[in-house]
Amino acid sequence: MPLSTKEDRPSPEDAERTIHAALDAGVTLIDTADAYAWDESEMGHNEELVARALESYPGDTSFVVVATKGGHTRSGTDWGLDGSPEYLRRACAESLGRLGVEAIGLYQFHRPDPATPWEDSMGALKALHDDGLVRRVGISNADIPQIESARSILGDALVSVQNQFSPGWHSSWDELRHCASVGLAWLPWSPFGGVGSAGSLDTAAPEFSAVAADLGVSVHQVTLAWHLAQADVVIPIPGASRPQSIVDSAAATHVQLSDDQLARLNASLT
Repeated sequence: MPLSTKEDRPSPEDAERTIHAALDAGVTLIDTADAYAWDESEMGHNEELVARALESYPGDTSFVVVATKGGHTRSGTDWGLDGSPEYLRRACAESLGRLGVEAIGLYQFHRPDPATPWEDSMGALKALHDDGLVRRVGISNADIPQIESARSILGDALVSVQNQFSPGWHSSWDELRHCASVGLAWLPWSPFGGVGSAGSLDTAAPEFSAVAADLGVSVHQVTLAWHLAQADVVIPIPGASRPQSIVDSAAATHVQLSDDQLARLNASLT
């Protein structure tokens, strides 16, 4: 269910346990954002949770890439946009401080800002990369012309595109295929349809549920396996608030869909 109050979210301890369970299960990419917070007074809340969980993890975390984003603002609980170079540099500096790192593993522009030319925002990301503040750059919620513009400005620094993509939201097929053709990682956000839809996949995606029953796995594992089968560049980023949820999701890497099953799932979306 969507969070209706701040108290509905997991406790810091539960969040830490969930991240530790993800690492134990072999997860190597953690995606967050400075704007993932209840309101503006908590800007950076999720980044701080990730940093604490990594610090308290008893095992090796050198293999973990933390991806965060800048460009979304908060006014109270409302969401806004600021893609100006000045804002992105300030947001990046604040994210560096919260994550406790010298350079961010993957820094992503959260969403295009109509008030700022796209090329200016991309130039700001290039400057952050050239200055050694970010190791890799990604963009989010971008169309093909924006992807190509970003490639021309950022060059090899650009490694990923993160767009919404799921069985219930698959209007970014063209962007996915384009990323596969040029070798950019594709990070589908809300791969289960979002926090309000993840629990209802069985009814919202009946063919996915049927294939899950055939394989004896969860519908969430089948959904992630379907994502992974689209192209080698796909890296789904499912959300989780409980250890058992992320452990189940991580097991999707072991689910092999047959050509017939994949065709059935794709056909169910048309």
